[in-house]
Amino acid sequence: MDIAALSVVSNQVQLKQQASLSVMKMVMNASQEQTNSLLAMTAGMSGEMESSVNPHLGSKLDVLV
Repeated sequence: MDIAALSVVSNQVQLKQQASLSVMKMVMNASQEQTNSLLAMTAGMSGEMESSVNPHLGSKLDVLV
C-alpha cells in the first residue's frame, strides 16, 4: 500500500471518529436536558402528591394563648 492511500484511509478513519463523537455529544446533551426537565416536573409535583396522600394535613392551625 502506498503512502497516499494510507493517508486517505487514515483521514477517513479520523473523520468517522469525529462524526461519532459529535453524535455522542448530541445524545448526551439531549439526555441531560430530558433529565433536567423530568427533575423539574417531579419537584413541582411533590407538593401535590403530599396533599393528595394526606389531605387533612395543613388545613387547621392550633394556637394556644
